[in-house]
Amino acid sequence: MTTTTDTELSKLLVDTRTELRAERFAAAGARAKDCNHKSKLRKVIARALTEQGRRLAGSASRPEASGHTTA
Repeated sequence: MTTTTDTELSKLLVDTRTELRAERFAAAGARAKDCNHKSKLRKVIARALTEQGRRLAGSASRPEASGHTTA
């Protein structure tokens, strides 16, 4: 996750959330081929959100990145 760009991370989130939503509603009542697939998708989403938060917190803590100047 740390080697992906911000746009790739955002695209990964959108794609994974879409896939999870489709997984939830596509086979209602049918047995899933991989019963852990939904759990794996949720973990990917959590990792991506964690990385986004880490990057946001890292850029907000640096004064030069946020536009503030120190005198």
